Amino acid sequence: MNRTFILLFFSIAVLSYAPAFAVEIAPRISDKEIIAGLSDIRGDIKGMKAEINGIKIEINGIRLEIKNLEEKQNIKIDGLRAELKAEMNGLRSEMNGLRFEMNARFDDIRWMFSIFITIALVMLGFVLRLQWQMHKEQAQMQTSLETQQDEISFLKNLIEKLLPQRSVL
Repeated sequence: MNRTFILLFFSIAVLSYAPAFAVEIAPRISDKEIIAGLSDIRGDIKGMKAEINGIKIEINGIRLEIKNLEEKQNIKIDGLRAELKAEMNGLRSEMNGLRFEMNARFDDIRWMFSIFITIALVMLGFVLRLQWQMHKEQAQMQTSLETQQDEISFLKNLIEKLLPQRSVL
């Protein structure tokens, strides 16, 4: 068993160092090659700077276009606001006209109700006057009837006194 552990240990050690043997040694680069590579890199950097400057110019152009579009939109929005205000003022004036008409109609209705109430009060006055006159005439008739009844009873008593009784005749 010890043997297997030892073999296992050595096999793991040998296999783990195997990638270290796969590394290649880099070839030597001369100074001229390094300078040429740096000049290429510098040229690439200058090209990229030029591209970045071009992109910046494009971005500035896009910003100007955006500002122009915003100004156009603001002009359109101001126009729409003006139209909306004009429309709202028109609606207000129309509502005021309708309110004036409605008040005029209520005045007409109030006038008609006042005429109706006046006519009803006049008719009630006539009815009450007629009732008062009838009551007055009824009271006069009642007093005259009572007087006549008293006179008739007086005459009846007088006739009974003046006429002899039937048994006497």
